[in-house]
Amino acid sequence: MARASGFRSGELTDTAVQVLMALVTPRHGYAAMQYLSEVSNGEIEIGPASLYTTLKKLLENGFIEEIDSGESKRTYRLTSVGHDILIRNIDHRQRLLDVAKHIMEEQ
Repeated sequence: MARASGFRSGELTDTAVQVLMALVTPRHGYAAMQYLSEVSNGEIEIGPASLYTTLKKLLENGFIEEIDSGESKRTYRLTSVGHDILIRNIDHRQRLLDVAKHIMEEQ
């Protein structure tokens, strides 16, 4: 049986979580890519194809919304559902890291 989409289950890919993080403050797509690269010192690099595919899926699932920013570029921001999903995914990843750290300390 096929696994349910992470967008349906709420278990998002790293790219989806990263895009949601970038959209805590409203931004257009290119600005989100730049922001992630800058804040991570180049550790997070999302290409345009991945970014715009992810934005489309986040929009379709109600995690982000397009807002009128008065710019020619599309600007996005988190919805309350997107915010909750982001927090849930961050918490899940933190628990995983805590387990990993515990396991590594046993060695």
